[in-house]
Amino acid sequence: MQLRLSIRSKLFLSILLILVVSYTTLLFTTFEGLEKHVEYDIAHGLEEHLNYARSQFHVRADQIKISLMQPIMAPPVQEHLARRDSVWLRDALHRWKKVLPFVDTLTIIDPLGRVIARYNSDRAGELFSLPEIVRQMYREKKVVFSTELVDAKFLRQEEEPAGIDNEAMVVVVAMPIFKPDGTLLGGVVAADKLNNDPYLPFKVQDIFGEDAEVAVSMRGMRIASNRSEDNQQNAVMEPHILERLQKGYSYRGRAEIGDQEYETVFEPLTNSRGDFVGSLSVALSKENLQKIRVDSLKNILFSAVIGILLSFAIAFIAARRFSGPIQELANGARLIEMGDLSQRVVVRSHDEVGELAGSFNRMVNALAERDSIISRKNRDLQELNELLEKKVTMRTAELSMEMGRLETILTSMVEGVLVTDSEGRIILFNPAAQAILNLVPYKVVGQPVEQLGTSGDFANLVQCIREIKETWGPVASRQEDLTLKGKRLKVNLAPMAREGNQFAGIVMSLRDITTEEEIDRMKTEFISTVSHELKTPLTSMKGSLQLLLNRGKWFTNTERQLLSVCLRNTQRLIRMISEILDISRMESGGMEFTFKSLSMGELVVYAVEEIKTFAQSRNISIINSLGDHLPLVYGDYDRLIQVLTNLLSNAVKFSPEGKIVMVLAEQEGNFLTVSVADRAKAIQWADRDKLFKKFQQLETDQPMQGGTGLGLAICKEIIEKHHGKIFYNAGKEGGNVFSFTVPIFEENNGK
Repeated sequence: MQLRLSIRSKLFLSILLILVVSYTTLLFTTFEGLEKHVEYDIAHGLEEHLNYARSQFHVRADQIKISLMQPIMAPPVQEHLARRDSVWLRDALHRWKKVLPFVDTLTIIDPLGRVIARYNSDRAGELFSLPEIVRQMYREKKVVFSTELVDAKFLRQEEEPAGIDNEAMVVVVAMPIFKPDGTLLGGVVAADKLNNDPYLPFKVQDIFGEDAEVAVSMRGMRIASNRSEDNQQNAVMEPHILERLQKGYSYRGRAEIGDQEYETVFEPLTNSRGDFVGSLSVALSKENLQKIRVDSLKNILFSAVIGILLSFAIAFIAARRFSGPIQELANGARLIEMGDLSQRVVVRSHDEVGELAGSFNRMVNALAERDSIISRKNRDLQELNELLEKKVTMRTAELSMEMGRLETILTSMVEGVLVTDSEGRIILFNPAAQAILNLVPYKVVGQPVEQLGTSGDFANLVQCIREIKETWGPVASRQEDLTLKGKRLKVNLAPMAREGNQFAGIVMSLRDITTEEEIDRMKTEFISTVSHELKTPLTSMKGSLQLLLNRGKWFTNTERQLLSVCLRNTQRLIRMISEILDISRMESGGMEFTFKSLSMGELVVYAVEEIKTFAQSRNISIINSLGDHLPLVYGDYDRLIQVLTNLLSNAVKFSPEGKIVMVLAEQEGNFLTVSVADRAKAIQWADRDKLFKKFQQLETDQPMQGGTGLGLAICKEIIEKHHGKIFYNAGKEGGNVFSFTVPIFEENNGK
């Protein structure tokens, strides 16, 4: 059975719950704050006590240093120490002991560490029992402080009375003694034994009082404390604390001292070698702070009980005051819920409940008006839906028409088209591709592209498809040439992307270039044959014209000019035919290369001499900046001269008159990079793709002689035969820079 509560009961319980939760939260946070305050007081008190205890632990060492600093620098002490006067020095030690009554050991030693005088004994001559401290003092040439554990032998030698059989902890102060000129005379060693020290407990107890316990331990055994009644209780340190101190870490936590629990902090003490010898500890009793916490908690609980009782009274009055109008509002809302939008809630109060009733009535009015609007909108929506369906039908018909057009285009294309999806399966295969590959669609569509072929050039094509899929992007398109079933094919591959820039597949176009290559071969053979046939008569014409010009003294100036024009044009035709023959022989593999070690500097000098006359005619200076430090290169002498001459000729031809052309070279790895730089107008971006291509000439404002457009193409073929590369860069300060690389000569190049 489900429990039904009235609005008055719910309001009463809600207010009561809020107040109870508030008081509970306040109680919890107050308790937590009290706990944190107690913990903070303990931690802060421990830190302050430890800092002061640490300073008190070292204060007597500082007092020893300050008290002895002036006496050991006195001239009489240094004079008697230089003479090793042990009797006088021992009397001096007795005088110093009166100033430092708490010191247990006072000893003067020589630079070799041997004892000269002791306060407690007249024995001398043997080595001091703490040689490490002595060596450190002499090595660092300064006062050395150290906490050391000494055995019974040291105590019997350095203290009185004799008969001590146990080791002890001492604070050692070692002070070197130097002459004014820096000569080492010896040193003074003072030691303060901490075991059963009558000074430490008394002084510390006056400072810290009875609530704090300050103690010094030796290897886990308490040897000094400001609470004398605890010296025999818990004298041995707990194992887990001792283990942590031996590792060089401090310890903070709880520990029992006597019959009380303390918050403690232990700090390890180490000797001059860094070894653990004991600890300095501070402990604070939690008894007083615990009493404060208990009293505070009682006060908080009493306040909480009073607050909860008041909460009951406040919740009851508030529920009775506000439940009446809310009940009337609920009855009116129930009638409206049943569909009576003409019903209005009547509440006469002028508080928030009255405002809520007014808002509720306005909401009902808005609902009634909105209901009529929705009815009208539904009719309009139905009309829009019908219109949308008509547009979808029209768009579908248009898409079908577009698909038909696309299918017609693909079907009528001369080039074959093959499309794959993202998994590499063929999804489109047009008739041209069927004819080129000699395959039928039903054996190809839906199959992986790898099944078209697994050997020869087609295997390389399949590998290219895989690489595009793995590294596709804006520059992932590829072009490949392959031979398939006796046909030469040019294949273009481009990736497709879908929404989200995801790989969607590859579009592959196939073009049969077998006939084109055959025509190109026939064209090359024709050009080579015609060039050979033309070169012989042109050479004869050139010789005849030169003979006429050299021996024909009877020619008039006009006749000589006409013969000169004929000679220049004949030379230009011979040069053009030579270039055509060179490029033809290179393409057919008929040009032979003789590779050997060459000096690039000599090649540049020869090329500059060849072009020197042409450069002087245009008032252009050619600067050869190649040094003797460059290594030899491996190449063909005549062909590299041809490359240099061509580049220099172009630079001189296109440079304005009065400018300079520079030839530079530098080693880059196993190649030598040679550059020809001019001060001509930089080549436009649109024309740079034409460079190094056959029969391509650039438009320029500079007057120049005509050419075949084969010079740079021939240079490119020659350099590639040398396994190098030729390239263009715009000059940093204007002009153009043409560069090529040639391999550096090595012994294995000639093998």
